[in-house]
Amino acid sequence: MFGICHGKRSVSMGVLQKASVHPGEVLLPAHEVPVLLVAGSVRGELDSLCGVLVLHRDVSWARVQKLNSEHFILPLCTRPIPSGPTKCLQFCDNFFFIFQCDKYKKGVIDGSACSSLCEKQTLYLGKCLTANPNSQVYSGSWGDLEGVIKCQMEEAPRYDLGGEPRKETSAAFNKPTKGTSVEKFREMITDHLKAKVGDQANLAELATQVLSIADGNKDSHISLPEARSTWALLQLNEFLLALVLHDREHTPKLLGFCGDLYVMEKVPHSPLYGISLPWIIEMWIPAGLRRSMDQWFTPSWPHKAKISIGLLELVEDIFHGTFGSFLMCDVSATTFGYNDRHDLKVMDARHIVPEAIFQEVIRQQRCDVDEDCLYGADCLTSCDLTKHRCTTEVTRPNLAKACDALKDYILRGAPSDMSEELEKQLYACIALKGSAEQMEIEHSLILNNLKTLLWKKISHTKDS
Repeated sequence: MFGICHGKRSVSMGVLQKASVHPGEVLLPAHEVPVLLVAGSVRGELDSLCGVLVLHRDVSWARVQKLNSEHFILPLCTRPIPSGPTKCLQFCDNFFFIFQCDKYKKGVIDGSACSSLCEKQTLYLGKCLTANPNSQVYSGSWGDLEGVIKCQMEEAPRYDLGGEPRKETSAAFNKPTKGTSVEKFREMITDHLKAKVGDQANLAELATQVLSIADGNKDSHISLPEARSTWALLQLNEFLLALVLHDREHTPKLLGFCGDLYVMEKVPHSPLYGISLPWIIEMWIPAGLRRSMDQWFTPSWPHKAKISIGLLELVEDIFHGTFGSFLMCDVSATTFGYNDRHDLKVMDARHIVPEAIFQEVIRQQRCDVDEDCLYGADCLTSCDLTKHRCTTEVTRPNLAKACDALKDYILRGAPSDMSEELEKQLYACIALKGSAEQMEIEHSLILNNLKTLLWKKISHTKDS
């Protein structure tokens, strides 16, 4: 069971095993299924917001409606919740409207998407796209625009690398304090960015960009709710990377925000390659066959070459880039997509983290073996057994991980007159060890050689 509210009332139904039960939660008998009951206001407690995930086996839509009518003032679930095994926590759409709009109406948060979400009701949630309960991601529409709606739900996972702990949702919106001037807020932003990416020469330019985003209604004035919403967004690695790469094409554009719920441009093709299958079919397919099937569903080779160049350019941009170095700690097909022009887009940037922050935090991590020093899927350092603390240098640079992810993708269907050279360069790239700084010349040489080889093959085609 997963609770996301604090209230003053408890409703207990059926016999439950020992569990931590919080006031305001509605509990179901042990024979009823995974369902998220989202309540706006618990009867008699108009200021209480409540959501409870009950992990059991079977529940009817009539049962959900009955619980809503008996215990909640608002009939929140307006459509049946999908039953059966699912990778996604199925939140009723109304939860986001109620949760965010309650804070908006109380003047706690504001942003360019708040009016559409809470008053005009032109911002809609669609299909749930994530299995991670801490980071809810939905397809959605905003007027005529299609987008992706994201909201960080709970306390950040194991060392969130610079993000403030979020044990209570309200704590995310307590800065800046009342009475803070715009210039003081600019100083707060600059100091925060400096702590994240280091003392870069053009931090003032980045701070100005943040202030421009903060003015959600473009009235040349930043209100306290707008400032607090922007500050909450600045704690997120994905938002920070979108700022750093704003003049590049690698990250989807930020369309708007309301508090720490934000809307990103939709990327039409994702993941980078592969096919989504029903779970009942997925469970019977051997892993080796599954990898082969993923490779069948890819664009033509010239298009794959352009997408691959995009990933190499991303590596180039975040290695000693304009605002310092970043580490790519999850380089997998699921974290990338591409648009109709076959430009690479980062779909999930939560594990692309500033190197300075990573090193500061990882050195405090206790370890007994090297495997204890892993962040995300791909950022591994070694364990100093004399101190039982992790060292700060990753064992593989971003480029080696990117080439590893591209190897099967780009070699399949490669033109015969270049496939041997391409394979040779890819394996030389994958073999890179140690930090990129220790091998900067070799790193740059391999990256440039790969880009040149691919561009040479497609530069004369319309695909370029």
